Amino acid sequence: MSSKPGRFNQRLINELQTHGVRLSDPAAGAPSRRGGAGPSDHKAMEIGGKVVMIPVHTAGAGASPYELDGERVTRGGEEIARMAFTDRPRFYDLSTADGVPYSHIATLHGRDVLATTVLQTCIRYNNRKVSCQFCAIGQSLDEGRTIAHKTPAQLAEVAKAAVELDGVKHMVMTTGTPNLQDRGARVLCDSARAVGAAVDLPIQGQCEPPDDRAWFRRLRDSGIDSLGMHLEIATPALRERIMPSKASISVDQYLEAFADAVDVFGRGQVSTYLLAGLGDTVADTLALCERLVALGVYPFVVPFVPISGTPLERHPSPSAAHMRRILEPLGALLRDGGLRSADIKAGCGRCGACSSLSAFEDVEQAS
Repeated sequence: MSSKPGRFNQRLINELQTHGVRLSDPAAGAPSRRGGAGPSDHKAMEIGGKVVMIPVHTAGAGASPYELDGERVTRGGEEIARMAFTDRPRFYDLSTADGVPYSHIATLHGRDVLATTVLQTCIRYNNRKVSCQFCAIGQSLDEGRTIAHKTPAQLAEVAKAAVELDGVKHMVMTTGTPNLQDRGARVLCDSARAVGAAVDLPIQGQCEPPDDRAWFRRLRDSGIDSLGMHLEIATPALRERIMPSKASISVDQYLEAFADAVDVFGRGQVSTYLLAGLGDTVADTLALCERLVALGVYPFVVPFVPISGTPLERHPSPSAAHMRRILEPLGALLRDGGLRSADIKAGCGRCGACSSLSAFEDVEQAS
């Protein structure tokens, strides 16, 4: 699996995102993310003109056959590709008037995505009997690397600076679940209105399906351009075992919510995360993806990456072959369904750094 230095190779990206990479110099590059919400225990790296998130702090990465020495990716001592770390964002050097570092309010994902967890707490997190077993939302808060609630004013201030200093192109607002009614929709609306008043920046909001479908219109009217509601796992029994409380919202209830959300946001502007490698079969994942694409929902399938300090920290990531068996037919489903990551106005699917899925949308790259 050789690759010319600097050439984008989705087969190699699959390998790196499932195995991770050992770093000859762990301190190299921009600061990496340990714990917390989102793509944690990763570093953002550029290969062949594409920025990807690569696990570097996981147990699997420590045993990876791949090593990064400077810009050289090697396997068994042989160079197979070149990668470069992304630059440290300039907005990270700033703080609010009351002394909160901007990096505690929002972080850069991929190349040009500003990401924030508006509420860094969840009603389930402190009870591991009911919490999502892969979740580390509280780690960065416990370690003093973020704050519990990012106010609308703080988010607007940081978003404006990130656009002006670092050329940020879109924003992701996710949240821990604060209640079982609006499930975070209200705080997303308040946050989006403030950001929209300060800077022209497409926004994706992410929350669980709210109990009142009127929230979809409220979210859209507040300035949120695309919506993410994350299933994570396809099969009910596995959902109940790995995320027992969140699984109380069934797959069928999610599908009903997706249909309502697509009516408001439009085809391709509603998405969901699916974590491959937790026990769903390839057939299970693809059957659900077929239903999602038919509804107009973009299924962003990513390899599961265990986060240190969680109950699943030793759970293996899926193999690159497993990912290809999903992503190749999924790419065809997306093409046939007229859904493309490039058409998503904002969010994880548009960024695409945590999966090589977008490469499989293109027939030439997928071949």
